[in-house]
Amino acid sequence: MKQFINGQMDILNNPVYEMEFQIAGEKEEEEQDKNHEQFGKNSKIEIRTDGRKSYDIILKDSFDDFLKQMEFLEIEHKKICIVTESNVAPFYLKQMYDLISSKAAKTITFSFEAGEKHKQLKTIEALYEELIINHFDRQDLLIALGGGVVGDMTGYAAATYLRGIDFVQVPTTLLSQVDSSIGGKTGVDFLQYKNMVGAFHQPKLVYINTATLKSLPEREYFSGMGEVIKHGLIKDAKYYDWIKDNITPIKEREHEAVREMIYRSCLIKGDVVERDPKEKGERALLNFGHTLGHAIEKLKDFTWLHGECVAAGCCLAARISQMKGNLTEEEVKDIKEVFISLV
Repeated sequence: MKQFINGQMDILNNPVYEMEFQIAGEKEEEEQDKNHEQFGKNSKIEIRTDGRKSYDIILKDSFDDFLKQMEFLEIEHKKICIVTESNVAPFYLKQMYDLISSKAAKTITFSFEAGEKHKQLKTIEALYEELIINHFDRQDLLIALGGGVVGDMTGYAAATYLRGIDFVQVPTTLLSQVDSSIGGKTGVDFLQYKNMVGAFHQPKLVYINTATLKSLPEREYFSGMGEVIKHGLIKDAKYYDWIKDNITPIKEREHEAVREMIYRSCLIKGDVVERDPKEKGERALLNFGHTLGHAIEKLKDFTWLHGECVAAGCCLAARISQMKGNLTEEEVKDIKEVFISLV
């Protein structure tokens, strides 16, 4: 990716590009400082929509507290389908099944082949069939156990099955923990167009077990840093500086650094989606790096991970911003070096 970023920065000498970017300023920093002071190092962030509580993000180091956090859903009266994929299932499916089946009225599982190429309507149709066979109704629940692909597809199935049932996010990758599990964006790819079919459908709970990152392959872990660095750039310059100051502990997955990083990214993402849940304005900030990033994903035939493409897209967008006079050459160089160090 380093070679791609360095090679592609030169293509932007064309004035047709209209993207703009400025590093987060003092107002955003103050808002995040206030939130960070309010929640401290607690393990819960409350997401509100239209002034009312929508769901909690729970940050823990194991699944030990999962059933307690699910109590408000009264799963003893519900059928539960745990949706996962082939890479995650060997690590966590049995543990999750044992937990849920000890409490729920009925528990089934649905696992599909891992990879972006399976993020399509055909997979959703197979899930619909499984739910129909097992007589799932509107009172029942889906659990998304996995990364962004699992979360997006489970959420979309929940949004559309019987015109909408509840679901819970249990993200197991860094990218899904800091970004895709929060905010209710769900969907599938269509004819190689990424996330072309989807819906806004908020989860009832996001439960983050940071211990799942221990089993995450190195490339997947660093892919998630594409979204982490983006959060600092768009909303919190102090957080961006913190990331730069903690490159080594982040690389080594030191517990306190990783927990702090996930928590602060969740605060940023949650703060934005609270004010703009359906992307009618401010939420577009979260798409920084994604316009070009999605193009790179397609160019690379989805052989690059999403976070890697976001990182490249952010670097290119920063270069465009320099051309428009919003960033200095030194700032662009700094941004590129941080991404190259961590993605």
